[in-house]
Amino acid sequence: MINSALMNVMTAAAIKAGRGLKRDFGEVENLQVSVKGPGDFVTMADKKSEKILFEELSKARPGYGFVLEEGGVVEGSDKSHVWHIDPLDGTTNFLHGLPIFAISIGLEREGQIVAALVYNPATDDLFVAEKGAGAYYNNRRIRVAVRRDMAEGLIATGIPPLANAKIHPKFKAELSSVMTRAGGVRRFGAASIDLAYVAAGRFDGYWERGLKSWDMAAGLLLVREAGGYVSDADGGPNMLTTGGVCAGNEFIHRQLLDLLKKA
Repeated sequence: MINSALMNVMTAAAIKAGRGLKRDFGEVENLQVSVKGPGDFVTMADKKSEKILFEELSKARPGYGFVLEEGGVVEGSDKSHVWHIDPLDGTTNFLHGLPIFAISIGLEREGQIVAALVYNPATDDLFVAEKGAGAYYNNRRIRVAVRRDMAEGLIATGIPPLANAKIHPKFKAELSSVMTRAGGVRRFGAASIDLAYVAAGRFDGYWERGLKSWDMAAGLLLVREAGGYVSDADGGPNMLTTGGVCAGNEFIHRQLLDLLKKA
């Protein structure tokens, strides 16, 4: 496990916010739900989690900036550090009683993600990484899968929601291309968990478009520190700005990119 002061701060904040999510998940039918857009919901649980994370991390690291799913950009006096936070990745799963959701925290320092945490309060699954220190799942070091052939691989993806219908045709073409080669394809509905599962070797590869920085910042570092490769969905290096991601080990990443380019 990583026992740095930074990781202790991130873990404590996530566990505190997670307690509230766990309670609300147990009473999901009673949650107050407001509509944020077609097929895109925000709950009181989401907002409470974000408030706790913002307060705890601000107290521990004064001056750091934030990019928050609900609260937007909060400028900090320390311009070299920015937190990218999703307080409830997988909101739709949460609302439907599916225990596949997570708190995602990524710390950017001078343009690079240097610390990452993905925590699912429903299962107590905790994935963490620091740049140069490796990636861990519940105190155990993790590595990406070693499979080299897509035909033996399990590939994850994200289906664009109704609110992002304009990229449905592109997704369908890419899915069709990947299905011709992959052993299987899964859609879990939480990008941070998809990337954490690639880092842990549960998924062999993953791609998605239309994401935000808070969806993937933590997961990108997890995959890299687990020995994997990440790029945007077109093979470029600017995932946080393009909103696309492709991840896997060296071999699956390359094969997956080739299939996406042919779509």
